[in-house]
Amino acid sequence: MIKSMTGFGRCEIAEADRKFTVEMKGVNHRYLDVNIRMPKKLNFFESAIRNLLKQYVQRGKIDIFIGYEDMTESQMTLKYNQKLAEEYMASFKQMKEQFGLDNDVRVSTLARCPEVLTMEEQSVDEEELWSGLEKAMKGACEQFVQTKTTEGENLKKDIIGKLDGMLEVVARVEERSPQIVAEYREKLETKVKELLGDTQIDEGRIAAEIVIFSDKICTDEEVVRLKSHIKHMKETLEQTEGIGRKLDFIAQEMNREANTILSKANDLEVSNYAIDLKTEIEKVREQIQNIE
Repeated sequence: MIKSMTGFGRCEIAEADRKFTVEMKGVNHRYLDVNIRMPKKLNFFESAIRNLLKQYVQRGKIDIFIGYEDMTESQMTLKYNQKLAEEYMASFKQMKEQFGLDNDVRVSTLARCPEVLTMEEQSVDEEELWSGLEKAMKGACEQFVQTKTTEGENLKKDIIGKLDGMLEVVARVEERSPQIVAEYREKLETKVKELLGDTQIDEGRIAAEIVIFSDKICTDEEVVRLKSHIKHMKETLEQTEGIGRKLDFIAQEMNREANTILSKANDLEVSNYAIDLKTEIEKVREQIQNIE
């Protein structure tokens, strides 16, 4: 199944007094562009997160939001800096002797001195931390891919419908071409009769002129190539992954053939058909921009 680049995924994992929440959303982009927002504590896992994401996504602009809550009681510890406290006490003693002051330092006074007592976050087992984060990432990625696949199938149906409509327009161009030549022959013969009156018409000259005109407006090659491109695009849509760029290239070739048909058109009806083709091709190209 083809995938859109537009999607959303969310997963929340709570285990061992820790909770991980991962949300991701994606839009179309030429390459894979990933933006990750997460707590500083999890920055160490950025490379692992990107590698994991590549297993699910090939291209698109993806924003990932990671939340982390640690509800364990022992996550913070109090640290006493004995060496720094000794330096404070030595300084207080020096100040007492220098200025003749009373040394009234209490434990509470010393404890309020900067950096004597500090709160430190305990180190966490990285493997244990990654285990929870990985589960949340995989859950979000799986939901993300599911929404991308659903949207991709909708895009596929829409594009195939437009391609079928284009085939109908191409059939009208094919049907109209011989009529143009017949109408041109009729107009040419009428014009010659008006100019020559009862004089004998040179059928050979008329036929030669018709051949030149027919060759000038002939779009057989363009029509054949356009139908081939449409068939190729339908076949490509049945493939599974990484078809966005290929589809865009095929659409460019289709547009080139439609342009040539329009430039050769010497008939208002065919011109309108060619314009309709170009309009539908542009709509297809817009849809293709969302395919991964």
